[in-house]
Amino acid sequence: MKIEQIKIDDLTFQLVVNIEKADAQEKKKQALKEYRKTAELKGFRKGMAPMSLIEKMHGLSALVEGVNQLISESINNYIAENKLNILGEPLPCEDKQKKIDWENDEVYEFVFDAALSPVVDFKLSAEDKIVSYNVTVTDEAKQAYKSNMLKQFGKLENVDVIKDEDFIIADLEQGETKIEGTYITLRQIEDADVKALFIGKKPGDSFELDVNKAFVNETDRAALLKVSKDELANINPLYNVTVKEVKTFVEAEQNQDLYDRLFGEGEVKSEAEFEGKIAERIAKEYEQESAYRFMLDAREYLLNKTNIQVPEQFMKKWLYTINEGKFSMEDIEKDFALFLKDFRWQLIRQYICKEQNIQITREDVLAVAKHIAGYQFAMYGLNNVPDEQLTQYAESLLGNEKEGRRIYEKTEEDKVLAYVKSVVSLDVKDITIDELHKLTN
Repeated sequence: MKIEQIKIDDLTFQLVVNIEKADAQEKKKQALKEYRKTAELKGFRKGMAPMSLIEKMHGLSALVEGVNQLISESINNYIAENKLNILGEPLPCEDKQKKIDWENDEVYEFVFDAALSPVVDFKLSAEDKIVSYNVTVTDEAKQAYKSNMLKQFGKLENVDVIKDEDFIIADLEQGETKIEGTYITLRQIEDADVKALFIGKKPGDSFELDVNKAFVNETDRAALLKVSKDELANINPLYNVTVKEVKTFVEAEQNQDLYDRLFGEGEVKSEAEFEGKIAERIAKEYEQESAYRFMLDAREYLLNKTNIQVPEQFMKKWLYTINEGKFSMEDIEKDFALFLKDFRWQLIRQYICKEQNIQITREDVLAVAKHIAGYQFAMYGLNNVPDEQLTQYAESLLGNEKEGRRIYEKTEEDKVLAYVKSVVSLDVKDITIDELHKLTN
């Protein structure tokens, strides 16, 4: 048994593995014994068939199995003995592989493509400069945030006259056909002339409407007419509309009840305190968006600084192989640039963690999971979730394999970025949230 390493370039090479037929005989015998244990042949008890018969039936399969075991063992030993930091795993080289004659060859030769993991080695100091954005909170932003919070707890109220974004309950008539109490949302009507038919109307008013022009989207039109989409093609679009009710959305009133619902009982007791809480929340959200932008800029800076060389062709082949046909090579080529960027960034993070002895504890990961959980609750207007409930939901997130891995990587990334921020020079720039969004998008 012999292995030869043939260098292709600095990162890729081939392993030529030669296994003598005689060396595989012991592995072959072991495989035949396993076949015999499960063999059920007529005239013999299970596991008691003659070995000569098992050999005749499964000899070639046992030999191949034995050789494959030797290949795996020998390659693993070679990698360990030569301290090779392998990327992925060696893959059969179809171009160089000769056809094996299992019956007559005395030496079986196998060729594998392999690659070394890229070398990462760099230092950070105050000479490295990365931009960091300080997002200013404007009065307009405060007002918009406040309005959104009030809308979150607002309600629909009846009004006398239809305005631009009101909600209408109406009856639709067409000959003997009558559709009672259907809902119309003016926001869904894009045609300005059609929308003008509604503006200024009052409960009791009637007018003719072409529902095809009013509701181009078939799903909306089917909901309006209370039919399935399949029935729309055979329906005359002209209906007489009679307005029954007009409703408009009204923001919540600022009072103690609202403050308690938003922030918890007794936490806010005046409009001034309400404004202060709004400013705090905006600042916290801006801080998160600024941190996200710093991650993008820091990542780009470090990717350019390190310029990590990667065996791209081998990686494409490896991705194709490990995914077992889930993706075509065309699919891999299309997304490879993005994958490569993420892969290089992962190498950089792992290098910094190792060099700086950055540890990721269970408490660290749980804290990030709770932060994510809190954000998800807040999206549904639940801003004061008890810590016990928050922890329980965070634990459920971590219990999901895919979500748990994503949160772990986020925790690692946060710690790495905190280190980077503490070492490099920050080019601090003031910016508005709209300008920051333009940069990110």
